[in-house]
Amino acid sequence: MTQPLEIVGGGLAGLSLGLALRGQDVPVALHEAGAYPRHRVCGEFIAGLDDATIRRLGLAPILADAVPHETVTWYRGREAVRRQRLPRPALGLSRHTLDARLADAFAAANGSLRCNSRVTPLTPAPGRVLTTGRRRSKSPWIGLKAHVVPPRGSRGFASNGLEVHLGRDAYAGLSAVEGGRWNLCGFFRRPAVEAASRPFSPGPEAAGRRFPFPLLDFLQAAGLDALAARVAPYLDPSSFTAVAALQVNRFVFRGPGLALGDACAMIPPFTGDGMAMAFQSAALALAPLAGYARGETNWPAAVRSVQSALRRRFAVRLASAAALHPFLLRPGRQRWLAAAAQAGVLPLRSLYSLLH
Repeated sequence: MTQPLEIVGGGLAGLSLGLALRGQDVPVALHEAGAYPRHRVCGEFIAGLDDATIRRLGLAPILADAVPHETVTWYRGREAVRRQRLPRPALGLSRHTLDARLADAFAAANGSLRCNSRVTPLTPAPGRVLTTGRRRSKSPWIGLKAHVVPPRGSRGFASNGLEVHLGRDAYAGLSAVEGGRWNLCGFFRRPAVEAASRPFSPGPEAAGRRFPFPLLDFLQAAGLDALAARVAPYLDPSSFTAVAALQVNRFVFRGPGLALGDACAMIPPFTGDGMAMAFQSAALALAPLAGYARGETNWPAAVRSVQSALRRRFAVRLASAAALHPFLLRPGRQRWLAAAAQAGVLPLRSLYSLLH
C-alpha cells in the first residue's frame, strides 16, 4: 500500500514536487493558502535551471513559451556598467502564468489540490513536506513588483536581455516575460529608502495615470529615477504586489521536518536563482519521498537523505551569494565592483558558476 504525502504550500517547489510524485502514482494532498492565478513578488526569470531537473519534474511543456534571455546588463544609476552573456539562457515566465499551469497540471494528474486551505498547527509530521515560502523575520528588506506593458516597439523595450539596476540600499531587475509584458521587481531596505523618499513625479506622457504605490517612489529614492521614469507610462497597477521582512541566506538543512524551496533557504534575489532552486530542491526530494511512500524507507531516513542532498547542492551557492550581496547595495562598494567589471578583472563566469 502506498503511503500518501502532504505538501503544505503551493508555490514552485510544492507544485512541481506534487506533480512529479503523481507521475510515480504517489497519492498527494497539496494545501495552498491562496488561489490561482495570482501575482507574486518575484524576478520571474529562471537562471541556472539544468536539463536534468526539467526532465525529472516534467517541466518542458510548462516552460515551452518562456522568453529566453541570453544577456544581462548591469546598471549603476543611469550608467550601464557591464553587459554579460549568460552561459545558458535564463527563462522569463510570469508567476501568474507559471503557478497556474503547474496547479492545473497537478490537478489533471489527480493530485488533491486544496486551495484557500491553511494547515494549523504547522508542525513537522511524517509524510508532511513544508514548501510554505519565505520564513517570517524582522528583516528591514522588502520586495515590490509590477508588470510593465509597453506598446510593441517602444523605445527602451526592444531586446529580451535581463537588466539589473543598482541603487542606494536597493536594486531592481527588469526582464521580459510572456505576452509582451515585462516584470519589474525591486529589493529595498525599507528604513533607508523611506527616509529619503519623496513622491514620484511622472512626466507629461504619464500624467493622470494611477501608479503602483510605492514602487516608483522607492525607485526614485534609491537613485533609480531614470528607471522609474522609463517604466512609469506603462505600469499595470493590477499586477502590483509587495512582500515585507525578506530574510535571505537563512537555511534549514537539518531538523525533524522537511522544508523545500524558500522555506529551506532564500538566496539573494540578484542571482536570479530562487526559482531554479525551488525546482531543484523538489527534484532532489523526489526519489527519497517516493521511496518513503512505497514503504522502502522510514520518514527520518528520507528526511536525512533529502537534507543531505540539499546541503551538498546549495551550501556553497548560498555562501557565495551572501559574500557578494553587500557589494550590490552600498554606493562605495558598487563603485569598486563597477571598476573591476569595466577593467575586466572581475571573474564573472566563475562567479556565475558559484551562484548557480
